[in-house]
Amino acid sequence: MKNKRYITSVVYVVVLLLLLTFKWLVADWGAIGFDALFCAISVIGCLEFFRAVKIVPLAQRGVSIAFCATIVPMFALCEMLGADGYLPSFLVLIVYAIVVVVFALVSFDGSNWNTTLLSLGAMGYCGVLSLTCSAVNHLHENSTAAVLLMFLIVMLTDSFAYVTGKTLKRWLPYKLAPKISPNKTVVGGVGGLIGGMAAGVAAYYLWYGMSMVTGDPLSYSSGLPAVVAFLLLGFVGAVVGQAGDLFESYIKRRCGIKDSGNILPGHGGVLDRFDSLFFVSVLVLVGFLLFTI
Repeated sequence: MKNKRYITSVVYVVVLLLLLTFKWLVADWGAIGFDALFCAISVIGCLEFFRAVKIVPLAQRGVSIAFCATIVPMFALCEMLGADGYLPSFLVLIVYAIVVVVFALVSFDGSNWNTTLLSLGAMGYCGVLSLTCSAVNHLHENSTAAVLLMFLIVMLTDSFAYVTGKTLKRWLPYKLAPKISPNKTVVGGVGGLIGGMAAGVAAYYLWYGMSMVTGDPLSYSSGLPAVVAFLLLGFVGAVVGQAGDLFESYIKRRCGIKDSGNILPGHGGVLDRFDSLFFVSVLVLVGFLLFTI
């Protein structure tokens, strides 16, 4: 199991580096690689969600999966063609949500209000939050730096939390959320915060080095030094990311499953791997828009 986990992690990092390089070096259409990844996360995550909750009928399930398959490509295409992708995405969400609600109103295929809430939840959790990842990918300024920061926060928070918890839990065994995720410790959570701050600093200096090569510096309008803004985003991102991880653990515990899937050997499913990314993407998007980083 450990070997599978390490191999999957290496492949994951290699793919991210290739996608990041493609985005950095290819003008205009370089973002399409990450969009494909986020679309896959949206669809597979939705399938895993329904596999966990089980009770949603095929009709509502199909509508939610169709939404998750549509929303990221549509948003990305609008943005790459120079149009605003947010309004069309919102309108598409409303249309799909109405269809799901109508199924409940007429009790089509056994649909009811419980299955409707779950179907809408899948659309929001997997589809809308994958769209947020794509929105970070299509920021009009500093999008490469934003994507780099987003993934580094998730990776280093998780790694620092795991190593710190594993090393120190013998002396500091206090549980972070024993009813939701018994293996997570307070000291591991603190380690995750340190990892998030390290991710912020690392992302800033990596981007600084990349910008020296291309002559494309950060666009920045905040009163804080840029490296401090990155560090703060890293710290808050670690909090948000760990909250996202606990949220996914809560869903799995309520559904009585250990992993959301098995598509990623040693890591479980897509939602097991990218749950934190969903939540961190919202923070990075808002942070970069506010700081104009």
